[in-house]
Amino acid sequence: MTFPEIMTPPLLDIHNVSAYRGDNKVFSGLNLRIEQGEQVAILGPNGAGKSTLLKLLTRELYPVEADNSHVKILGSDTVNVQQLRQQIGWVSYDFHTQYLPITTGFDVVLSGLLGAIGHLYQHDISDAQKQTTHDTMVQLNLLELRDTMFHHLSSGQQRRLILARALVHNPQHIIFDEPTSSLDLQGMFQVLKDMETQSQLGRSVILATHHLHELLPSIERIIFLKQGKVIADGGRDQLLTEANLSDLYDSKIQLINRNGVLQAFPAA
Repeated sequence: MTFPEIMTPPLLDIHNVSAYRGDNKVFSGLNLRIEQGEQVAILGPNGAGKSTLLKLLTRELYPVEADNSHVKILGSDTVNVQQLRQQIGWVSYDFHTQYLPITTGFDVVLSGLLGAIGHLYQHDISDAQKQTTHDTMVQLNLLELRDTMFHHLSSGQQRRLILARALVHNPQHIIFDEPTSSLDLQGMFQVLKDMETQSQLGRSVILATHHLHELLPSIERIIFLKQGKVIADGGRDQLLTEANLSDLYDSKIQLINRNGVLQAFPAA
């Protein structure tokens, strides 16, 4: 007896979508599909629509309703946001300014289990949640930051706590939204090291960035986004050329590859 093959739904399926940020129309007729287990980078200049695309995925933003148009996440266009937050971890600079001054490092990581940021003290917190938070901080070597106020930490330490927050519920998928933005070199190197470690654990990874140095070696699919349109979608070696990147950024670029890490410089 044979059984029908069970198809795994894509992580993200966007079809013919239009979306606005305020009065600004960001997408018109956007199509994009990302499978579960893929490691993908969405690359483009500032204002290309990268963050808007991520907000469609995390349900912070909804598209314009239209016939023959959908945003399906894990196969469904009706998503329980609380369940979604357990399945998808998110690392973003935007979280840094949303915590109260009395928030400790432990509270930041714990907030990932609660799906909350500014109202932690309104929740009943179980011993199991406290233990999970503790264990996650141990795994990432962050326990020494447990009782330190978040706003007293360096940007790099804050970003690593945001990463721990994203990982505390052991999600199958993780989003990095310009994860090394505003970090000094030490903080950047540590966050990139943490990202590389997580990329090797079989999770889906979606990285949205305009920084070439953030492109982890494990990322094989590159999507170019410019002015709200996908202008290229293909393999790493195919797209990451000086000519293609010069077109994407409207600037002549020289690439240097050091141990798999790309850096861009103005072409002579």
